[in-house]
Amino acid sequence: MSAASRAPLRSNRTAARARRRVALTTGAAAVALLATACGSGGTSGGGGNTGFVTGADGISTVDKGERADAPDLSGETVDGGHVDVDDYKGKVVVLNVWGSWCPPCRAEAKNFEKVYQDVKDQGVQFVGINTRDTSTGPARAFEKEFGVSYPSLYDPAGKLMLRFEKGTLNPQAIPSTLVIDREGKVAARTLQALSEEKLRKMLEPFLTNGSDGSGESAKSAKSGESGK
Repeated sequence: MSAASRAPLRSNRTAARARRRVALTTGAAAVALLATACGSGGTSGGGGNTGFVTGADGISTVDKGERADAPDLSGETVDGGHVDVDDYKGKVVVLNVWGSWCPPCRAEAKNFEKVYQDVKDQGVQFVGINTRDTSTGPARAFEKEFGVSYPSLYDPAGKLMLRFEKGTLNPQAIPSTLVIDREGKVAARTLQALSEEKLRKMLEPFLTNGSDGSGESAKSAKSGESGK
């Protein structure tokens, strides 16, 4: 076989190998995405330049002076309404990322509704972000099944999740739960399904005497008691 006739064969083999590499890379990325798409656990460590610390309970927190602003989180809701999280500034916002197809999300849904009913009169607003549901039908059925009364933004492609700054307390799994303080800054996060007890524990520091979650209000109260 002449060199001229062998050249096209080499070119075809090179192209085939390139296509296989692309397919393998794409497949690996898809597997990684599925592995994190709906998990019941997982934490991200603090330290370094992140500014946040993750406790043994999987809840990450940031001191008040180091918190990042929450991004623009607004748009159409699952039930066809409209929500802008910025409108809730002055309240503590509990932000829960969920999907109707996600078993851990289903496991925690009634816990969220129960806690919401208990704290909504204390300057607290719950907001969901429904993601990767290809239509609002399954999401609405989910809300009806679990009696969810607070609104959820409809975000099928996960675009709202990508608005959070990298290196901050951004949602990285489904489910994820974040606490946004009264100044509109992201103060706490967990990347796991929450029991009622754990959700209350995560939220409690932001409820005490209008605390910002830094523990300053609690310290002041103890100092006052000791001076009596």
